[in-house]
Amino acid sequence: MSAADNVKLEAGWKAALHDEFEKPYMRQLGDFLRAEKAAGKEIYPPGPLIFNALNSTPLDQVKVVIIGQDPYHGPGQAHGLCFSVQPGVATPPSLLNIYKELKRDLNIDIPAHGCLQHWAEQGVLLLNTSLTVERGNAGSHAAKGWQPFTDRVIEVVSAQRPHLVFLLWGAHAQGKEKLIDTQRHLALRSPHPSPLSAHRGFIGNGHFSRTNKFLDQQGLTPIDWRLPAL
Repeated sequence: MSAADNVKLEAGWKAALHDEFEKPYMRQLGDFLRAEKAAGKEIYPPGPLIFNALNSTPLDQVKVVIIGQDPYHGPGQAHGLCFSVQPGVATPPSLLNIYKELKRDLNIDIPAHGCLQHWAEQGVLLLNTSLTVERGNAGSHAAKGWQPFTDRVIEVVSAQRPHLVFLLWGAHAQGKEKLIDTQRHLALRSPHPSPLSAHRGFIGNGHFSRTNKFLDQQGLTPIDWRLPAL
């Protein structure tokens, strides 16, 4: 049995990423995560949700890619979608700024929750570049092997999908632009929505309306950015 066979992953992604799971760095990452759990450390998100971004947005349905950095490291927050939190959890500050720009850009009322699953199910790939983190220890798994894996995810979606929009918020996300075929796809850049930087150009970037205009020009259904009540 190959390493990929043990991973519960949407069929299109599994086919595209199968060889990646066989590489030494991914085997080492798996060993690291098992050892951390055996040592009693809390790892977020829960195991079944580590690949939630890929499972929620099948490869053949991706229209938009939002690149985040690290899962939230507080209890009950992370569920495998960047910037999103599980139902019942307070909306984090960066996501609140995303909502403020949605209100400014498209006059969408600010939701009472922080779960972005509705976006993922419409083709918005909400990809963190690290897919796990230790409780209370931001960035703790960033150098453990996730970066080459999620780089490969970006390369795959850039190569296999037509006419995507990549939303690159902040320096970390913008560092991934080299993986994207910008001749085929639209890459939109702005400061990060963090309270530290949102006032420097995230608020006012118009990325949501620009995304939908591009999708419409390609004959694709725009994203409904409104989030239904839970």
